[in-house]
Amino acid sequence: MLASVNSTYTDIVTSVFSSAIAGKVWFASLAILFALIQIVTATRIYGKLRGILPGSVFGVPVGTVHRWSGRIAFLCTLPVAFHCIFILGFQSYDTRVLVHSILGSFFYGFFAVKVFVVRDHSLPGWALPVAGGTLFTVLVSLWATSSFWYFTTIRVGF
Repeated sequence: MLASVNSTYTDIVTSVFSSAIAGKVWFASLAILFALIQIVTATRIYGKLRGILPGSVFGVPVGTVHRWSGRIAFLCTLPVAFHCIFILGFQSYDTRVLVHSILGSFFYGFFAVKVFVVRDHSLPGWALPVAGGTLFTVLVSLWATSSFWYFTTIRVGF
């Protein structure tokens, strides 16, 4: 059963990308792009970019852009996680891969904490920026140990 799911996944991804790994690194890169939008809009929401970033982007309120960019970033991580978990699995054959595997193992845990912190209004005001910043840092570290490495070592392309 799992072999047919992997085959179907690979067939779908390789209809757009040259390989399943290429698809993984581009989805991860999209997640980073939307996570950067998250950081910029969160900074604006906290009042730090009032003179630079307006209260709306193309007529859409910054809060809405922030929420949707987070949702899209999360959705972009799902095919990456599927590929990493079910096709590649936890690996430790060198330091970069070990660090990537460990961070990947914790990513959705950090994501769950961030979601709980967003919903819990009784927490101190610093809790949400710390949770969001930690999640962003983990995502960037995952990207650096996989996609960035791929782009600089293997190739840039679909």
